[in-house]
Amino acid sequence: MEVQITSENFASLKNGNLPLVIDFWATWCGPCRMVAPIISELAEQYDGRIVVGKCDVEENDELAEEFGIRNIPTILFIKEGKVVDKLVGAMPKAKFEEKFEALL
Repeated sequence: MEVQITSENFASLKNGNLPLVIDFWATWCGPCRMVAPIISELAEQYDGRIVVGKCDVEENDELAEEFGIRNIPTILFIKEGKVVDKLVGAMPKAKFEEKFEALL
Protein backbone atom coordinates (compact mmCIF):
# COMPACT_ATOMS: atom_id res chain seq x y z
CA MET A 1 0.00 0.00 0.00
CA GLU A 2 1.22 3.48 -0.83
CA VAL A 3 1.92 6.08 1.82
CA GLN A 4 1.47 9.81 1.40
CA ILE A 5 4.87 11.45 1.62
CA THR A 6 5.10 14.88 3.19
CA SER A 7 7.86 17.05 4.63
CA GLU A 8 6.88 15.76 8.07
CA ASN A 9 7.32 12.03 7.41
CA PHE A 10 9.94 12.07 4.66
CA ALA A 11 13.08 11.87 6.85
CA SER A 12 11.84 8.87 8.83
CA LEU A 13 10.83 7.02 5.64
CA LYS A 14 14.08 7.87 3.84
CA ASN A 15 16.16 6.59 6.74
CA GLY A 16 13.99 3.54 7.44
CA ASN A 17 15.04 -0.11 7.15
CA LEU A 18 13.34 -0.66 3.79
CA PRO A 19 14.17 0.87 0.40
CA LEU A 20 11.86 3.73 -0.58
CA VAL A 21 10.21 4.55 -3.91
CA ILE A 22 8.65 8.00 -4.26
CA ASP A 23 6.25 8.93 -7.04
CA PHE A 24 6.29 12.74 -7.45
CA TRP A 25 3.00 13.68 -9.11
CA ALA A 26 0.18 16.24 -9.35
CA THR A 27 -3.58 15.91 -9.83
CA TRP A 28 -3.56 17.85 -13.12
CA CYS A 29 -0.79 15.71 -14.70
CA GLY A 30 -2.06 13.26 -17.37
CA PRO A 31 1.06 11.04 -17.44
CA CYS A 32 0.93 10.92 -13.62
CA ARG A 33 -2.58 9.48 -13.82
CA MET A 34 -1.33 6.87 -16.32
CA VAL A 35 1.50 5.80 -13.99
CA ALA A 36 -0.57 5.82 -10.76
CA PRO A 37 -2.25 2.39 -11.19
CA ILE A 38 1.11 0.78 -12.05
CA ILE A 39 2.74 2.25 -8.94
CA SER A 40 -0.24 1.11 -6.83
CA GLU A 41 0.05 -2.44 -8.18
CA LEU A 42 3.77 -2.54 -7.47
CA ALA A 43 3.20 -1.14 -3.97
CA GLU A 44 0.97 -4.15 -3.25
CA GLN A 45 3.36 -6.58 -4.96
CA TYR A 46 6.41 -5.37 -3.00
CA ASP A 47 4.60 -4.71 0.30
CA GLY A 48 6.90 -5.49 3.22
CA ARG A 49 10.01 -5.30 1.04
CA ILE A 50 9.84 -1.74 -0.35
CA VAL A 51 8.00 1.32 0.98
CA VAL A 52 6.16 3.02 -1.88
CA GLY A 53 4.96 6.57 -1.47
CA LYS A 54 3.31 9.35 -3.42
CA CYS A 55 4.34 12.98 -3.07
CA ASP A 56 2.07 15.67 -4.48
CA VAL A 57 4.45 18.36 -5.79
CA GLU A 58 1.87 21.09 -5.26
CA GLU A 59 1.46 20.29 -1.56
CA ASN A 60 5.14 19.49 -0.94
CA ASP A 61 7.05 21.86 -3.18
CA GLU A 62 10.02 21.95 -0.78
CA LEU A 63 10.60 18.21 -1.29
CA ALA A 64 10.30 18.59 -5.06
CA GLU A 65 12.83 21.43 -4.89
CA GLU A 66 15.20 19.42 -2.68
CA PHE A 67 15.42 16.74 -5.37
CA GLY A 68 15.38 19.12 -8.33
CA ILE A 69 12.10 17.73 -9.65
CA ARG A 70 11.29 19.69 -12.81
CA ASN A 71 9.12 17.18 -14.68
CA ILE A 72 6.46 14.83 -13.41
CA PRO A 73 5.91 12.04 -12.95
CA THR A 74 9.38 11.51 -11.49
CA ILE A 75 9.95 8.33 -9.53
CA LEU A 76 12.92 8.25 -7.16
CA PHE A 77 14.46 5.04 -5.86
CA ILE A 78 16.12 5.50 -2.45
CA LYS A 79 18.24 2.95 -0.61
CA GLU A 80 20.03 3.55 2.69
CA GLY A 81 18.98 7.20 2.59
CA LYS A 82 20.46 7.93 -0.85
CA VAL A 83 18.85 8.30 -4.28
CA VAL A 84 20.20 5.38 -6.32
CA ASP A 85 18.02 5.70 -9.44
CA LYS A 86 15.18 7.67 -10.99
CA LEU A 87 12.67 7.49 -13.82
CA VAL A 88 11.02 10.50 -15.43
CA GLY A 89 7.79 10.21 -17.42
CA ALA A 90 5.29 7.48 -18.12
CA MET A 91 6.81 4.05 -18.77
CA PRO A 92 5.53 0.50 -19.17
CA LYS A 93 5.07 -1.57 -16.01
CA ALA A 94 8.04 -3.80 -16.93
CA LYS A 95 10.42 -0.83 -16.70
CA PHE A 96 9.19 0.05 -13.21
CA GLU A 97 9.39 -3.60 -12.15
CA GLU A 98 12.99 -3.78 -13.33
CA LYS A 99 13.87 -0.76 -11.14
CA PHE A 100 11.99 -2.19 -8.13
CA GLU A 101 13.89 -5.47 -8.46
CA ALA A 102 17.22 -3.64 -8.71
CA LEU A 103 16.40 -1.83 -5.46
CA LEU A 104 16.12 -5.08 -3.46
